[in-house]
Amino acid sequence: MIRIGIDLGGTKIEAIALDDSGSTLVRRRVDTPQNDYGAIVQSITSLVVSIEKEQGTNARVGVATPGAISPTSGLLRNSNSVCLNNKPLDKDLAAALSRPIRLANDADCFALSEATDGAAVGAYSVFGVIVGTGIGGGVVIDGRLLHGPNAIAGEWGHNPLPWPADEERPGLDCYCGKKGCIETFLSGPGLSIDHKFHAGEDLTAIEIIERAGQGDIKAECTLQRYEDRMARALASVINVIDPEVIVLGGGVSNISRLYVNVPGLWGRYVFSDHASTRLVQARHGDSSGVRGAAWLWPCKY
Repeated sequence: MIRIGIDLGGTKIEAIALDDSGSTLVRRRVDTPQNDYGAIVQSITSLVVSIEKEQGTNARVGVATPGAISPTSGLLRNSNSVCLNNKPLDKDLAAALSRPIRLANDADCFALSEATDGAAVGAYSVFGVIVGTGIGGGVVIDGRLLHGPNAIAGEWGHNPLPWPADEERPGLDCYCGKKGCIETFLSGPGLSIDHKFHAGEDLTAIEIIERAGQGDIKAECTLQRYEDRMARALASVINVIDPEVIVLGGGVSNISRLYVNVPGLWGRYVFSDHASTRLVQARHGDSSGVRGAAWLWPCKY
């Protein structure tokens, strides 16, 4: 039996079918119906059915979603695709497909993918980080995704930035209702906001990176502040779960200097005389979410 992963995004729904070795059998995507929950459920169902028909076999199905199912209500929460919120998406998909399905947050699926056959394969403990327009994270221990009783394991982006300087207090407003969350500093938009504050220039994260590479002092200073903040934020994770590997994904993960500079800085903040945690870039890139959804069903089930 094959496994199918679904990555439910705000603009696209992507599906992948994997065999037991992790090889891709089928990959396809469709546009996400906008503001229509029933149409989203139908689109996912149609993708699964069409792939199964093409492959001539039934599949186990996993789904990566924005947000997560509340353990209390059984309804999806914290999704930026607001039509999904307060809906029993896992139950509705199980009913539509007439089988159990597994559903997890997209950052959790990212971490599981990279721990299973990605950049952190073979590591016992993995912290997966998505750094893009927002911040997400997931924890994998011994090949198993850590969910937690509150379904928030890995949500480091909504902790306060550790060891803040005076100029970093109280921090910017975060959509979660707090101030100074890690996400407001380390997301792509956060990087742009910080540069504008210090340099007076309205640049995208990509433009800041390019300018720094060309020797622009203002852009270089912005990246140095960013690297120290990431080092502090990840050091707090290392101090709590001490992972063997931290995997970065998302648009900001393409800043190659992070993988040297951030570990070079986090030793100042890690509660140890040596920090051997490795910081690596995701192997599967944008495919990690959909692959991780498929791996919600392990090889033996």
